[in-house]
Amino acid sequence: MSNYTRSRHAGGTYFFSARAARRGSDILLRKIDLLRNVMRQTHQRHPFEIEEIVVLGDAIHTIWTLPEGDADYSRRWRMVKSLFSRACPTSDVGESMRLRPGEKGIWQRRFWEHAIRDKDDFEAHRHMIFSAPVQAGLVRRPIDWPHSSVHRAIGRGTYDPNTPVGTAYGPWQGRRTPAPYGQTTFVA
Repeated sequence: MSNYTRSRHAGGTYFFSARAARRGSDILLRKIDLLRNVMRQTHQRHPFEIEEIVVLGDAIHTIWTLPEGDADYSRRWRMVKSLFSRACPTSDVGESMRLRPGEKGIWQRRFWEHAIRDKDDFEAHRHMIFSAPVQAGLVRRPIDWPHSSVHRAIGRGTYDPNTPVGTAYGPWQGRRTPAPYGQTTFVA
């Protein structure tokens, strides 16, 4: 078994990306209510604070803060993925994947994590989360994407909806971009 080096700071704040096994899949959007329920169940058994989150069709980007003295985010992600996979029908499985015993092939086997170092690092990752639907070519402004905590941040007054996404984050200008999930957008 592989031994991955993970950042472990009890009570720390982390940025995560978890992806579906098949790029371009829309499973997380089709099953958004299930995903919300799974997150609630995981939170009830192993508390954590979701600081920010965005759900795309094939990815979740989120910032979590763990309770004081707790650094076991892997257990939480294992629970989220497991509960979600168990509730999904077998037809949602990738056909060409080699599955291990007990796998359904809905999720990539791992997730990406980054320990948030300071306020600037938090804000940079928060901006990335809010910008992700724009970067993916799904919407023109972060506020136009319904599956994002940007709406909560705007309601709290902690995010200005007129904040520019920035050229480093936006899709190429003036080009037809095939967006994931079967739609095409034109970015002017």
